[in-house]
Amino acid sequence: ARLPEIFAEGFPDDPNASEKVITFWGVNIDPKSPAADARVSVVLMKFLRARNLDVHEARDMFMSTLRWRTSIDIDAVLKEEFPEDVFGNVGHIFGYDRGGRPVVYNIYGGDNLAEVFSDTNRFIRWRVALQEKTIALLDFTETDQTVQIHDYLGVSLTSRDAKSKAAASEATNIFQSHYPELLHKKFFVNVPTLMNWIFWLFKPVLPSATLAKMSVVGTGHHALGKALLPIIDTKELPKRYGGEAEGW
Repeated sequence: ARLPEIFAEGFPDDPNASEKVITFWGVNIDPKSPAADARVSVVLMKFLRARNLDVHEARDMFMSTLRWRTSIDIDAVLKEEFPEDVFGNVGHIFGYDRGGRPVVYNIYGGDNLAEVFSDTNRFIRWRVALQEKTIALLDFTETDQTVQIHDYLGVSLTSRDAKSKAAASEATNIFQSHYPELLHKKFFVNVPTLMNWIFWLFKPVLPSATLAKMSVVGTGHHALGKALLPIIDTKELPKRYGGEAEGW
């Protein structure tokens, strides 16, 4: 289907949607002349790749994402102020990898996780805002993906309660459904031995394309640096992960 038709269905409450220019991931998409900006093709191709080049499935995915962005009100999410004492140390956008991709650090071992996940809707809005701020650093010409580092220092199997599991599950679903093909590499670092074993237990059921982007790393500067420094320059990598940067 052509973009005017997709926009009309994606924004059913707007009678002029089929000809209205929208801003999506910082890229202006004109449904009447999408070829005017080469970045539009880069964005749309991500939905095609996520659906194995099936045009109909990619169309449905993109349309669903348009509706979801309206329902969550992305502009309001980006203006929302989240309590620094709750989320200040949970997520950080810091530095770039050797390919110029922004790096996002997700810290799961804090001592206030009960408060972080106490309100699932608030957590989701905060996490979406962090994702949107990261995407704002992409130009979709030279860089169109990010690097994610998930830090499990201090986390145990008993650290996660029902609320944190529900929030993590919902966030994962949102990212898979509405932010396709934006991940270049994901590192799980400071992973306890038992959790590492569980990850490898589930390895056979993970898609090969997903598995190729994931790395599980133990603890200690040597192990962290060995895994991360080939991807992130030492001056861009915080000291706690084996680099030279002060970090946050």
